[in-house]
Amino acid sequence: MTHDHDLVLRPTPAQTEAALNPPPGRTGGDLVVETLAGLGTTTVFGLPGQHALGVFDALRRSDLRYIGLRVENNAGFAADAYGRITGEAAPLLLSTGPGALTSLAALQEAAAASAPVLAISSQVPTAGLGGGRHGYLHELPDQAASFRGVVKSVHTVRTQSQIPSAIEAAWTSALSAPHGPVWVEIPQDVLLAETAIPVVTGGDAFPEELPPRPELTAVAADLLSKAVRPAIIAGGGVVRADASGKLKQLAERLRAPVVTTPGGKGAFPWTHPLSLQSWIEDRHTTDFLEDADVLLVVGSGLGELSSNYHTFTPRGRIIQIEADLGKLESNHPALGIHADARLALQALLETVPDREDAMAADRVREVLAKVAERIAAQELTLEQDVLASVRRALPASSPSFWDMTILAYWAWSAFDAKGPNHMHSAQGAGGLGYAFPAALGAAAADPTRPVLAVSGDGGALYSIAELATARQYDLNVTWLIVDDGGYGILREYMHDAFGEATATELTRPDYVALAESFGVPGARTTPENLEQDLAKALAAPGPSVVLLPAVLRMFAPTHLGAD
Repeated sequence: MTHDHDLVLRPTPAQTEAALNPPPGRTGGDLVVETLAGLGTTTVFGLPGQHALGVFDALRRSDLRYIGLRVENNAGFAADAYGRITGEAAPLLLSTGPGALTSLAALQEAAAASAPVLAISSQVPTAGLGGGRHGYLHELPDQAASFRGVVKSVHTVRTQSQIPSAIEAAWTSALSAPHGPVWVEIPQDVLLAETAIPVVTGGDAFPEELPPRPELTAVAADLLSKAVRPAIIAGGGVVRADASGKLKQLAERLRAPVVTTPGGKGAFPWTHPLSLQSWIEDRHTTDFLEDADVLLVVGSGLGELSSNYHTFTPRGRIIQIEADLGKLESNHPALGIHADARLALQALLETVPDREDAMAADRVREVLAKVAERIAAQELTLEQDVLASVRRALPASSPSFWDMTILAYWAWSAFDAKGPNHMHSAQGAGGLGYAFPAALGAAAADPTRPVLAVSGDGGALYSIAELATARQYDLNVTWLIVDDGGYGILREYMHDAFGEATATELTRPDYVALAESFGVPGARTTPENLEQDLAKALAAPGPSVVLLPAVLRMFAPTHLGAD
C-alpha cells in the first residue's frame, strides 16, 4: 500500500545530469540566487557591500532583475511596497554591520504593516561568529540580535548546504499570516567559496494557512445573527488577505455599517450606503461604534490610530478577527478569533443569515453629515481642495504612497483609495522617508500604471537620493512634495502644547532644480493648478517631481475633548 507521505518527487534525467555535473565557477552566492529564482523571485532590491559581493556577483549570472537604491533604509521601503503590491516576499540584499543596521527602520515599518520582506544580509567570516571580537570590518558581537525584536524570524547560515533550506524557511515565514519581514544572514566566506552543491532547481516553500477555530466562528455567527446594531471596523488585515469582497458580502448581509482604519484604506467601497468611510479619528464615528451592540473588528489590533487614540470604549460585544496572535484582545476584551481575515469571513458567510435594517444607511448618512459639519466649521477649504485635486488627478487604478505628513493625515480620514491595496502609508511604524522609495518599489512591481508618492519637505529630504534610482531605472513615479518649510505637524503639535515650536524649521533646496539636476522633470505648482499639473506629470512616462509650496493645517482632534 502506498501512502501520500511515502511519495517522493523523482528528478528528471535532465535534473539528474545537472546535479551530477554542476557548472564550474559557482559559489555560495549562486546558491542564494538560485534558491530565490526557484521560489519564483523575479526582482530583488538592495545595496552592495564588501561582505555581500558574493551574492551580487552571482546576480550577474542570473536572470533576476536588480533594483539598486542609494540608502539601505530606502531599499527596505522599496521591497516593502513591492511585497504589498505583489503579495510576494520581496528579497532585500544587504551587507554586514552598518548596511544591515541602516535597514532597521524600514523593517520595523514592514513588521508593523505586515509586509513580506525577505532580508538577506552578509555576515563577517564564519570564524567571527559568536562574538569573538576578531576585529573584522563591520563586525558586531551579535548582528542577529539587532533584528530579533523587529522581524518575524531570524535564520543564521553557517555552511553552504544550509542556504537553500534557510531561505525557503524564511520565505515561508514571511508569507504565512500575518505576513512580515524576515532575516537571513550568511558569512562572507560561505558566500565566496566555490561550491560543488548541485544547482538549486526548484523551491518547496508553502505559506501556512491560518483558518479560524470552528467553535469560535459558530459563537461569532450567533452573536451577529442576533445583533440589533452591528457595526464593522475593517483593518489592514482585510487588504492583505484579499478579503474585501467577502467583507462587502458580510456587511450587506448584516446591514452593518463599516469604517476602515488607516491601514485598511480601500477595504470597503467609499461611496457604499453602509460606508462610514475612514473617519475613525472622529468623535461622531467613535460614538457610533461605541453604541454598536456587536462590533466586528477584522484585521485590526485597535491600536492608537484605530481607536481615536485609545478613547474608544465600546459598550457592546466585540468579535476580533486577527492573524497576529499578539494583537488579539490586546486592547479590548473580545471573542478573539486567531485567523486569516479571508478564511474567517468565509466561515461567517457560510452561517450568518440575512438581516433586515431599513435604517442602517440613514444612520450612516447622519454620522457622515455630522463629520462634514464639524470639518466645515474649521475653515479648512485649502486642505480639502488640495486633497480633492490629488484624488481627481490620480487615476483610479493607480496606487499611492504617503509619507508622515499633514496631507497624509488628512488622507487617512478623507481620501477615497478607490479600491483595496491602492493606498499605503508609513502609519505602521510612523517613520519619515517612506513614500518615494516605496513608490519606486511599487512601480517596479507594476510598470503599467503610474504611481504617486506624497511627502512633506522634511520627509522628502530623507529619500532625495533616490531621484537617482528613479532616473536610472526609469520608474514611473510622480513625487508630490508639499513644502511648508519644516516639519509641519510637529510645528502644530509644539505650538498647541507649548505655545512655540523648536527645531521644526528647515533650510531646504530648490526641489525643482534639484530634480532636474538628476534628469527628472520638475514643476512648481499652486493649489489652484495642482490638479492639472499633477495629472500632466502622472500621464508622462518615467519619474517626475511636482512641488507645492503650501502651509496646510490639520483638522482639530476629538480625542482631547474638542467638539
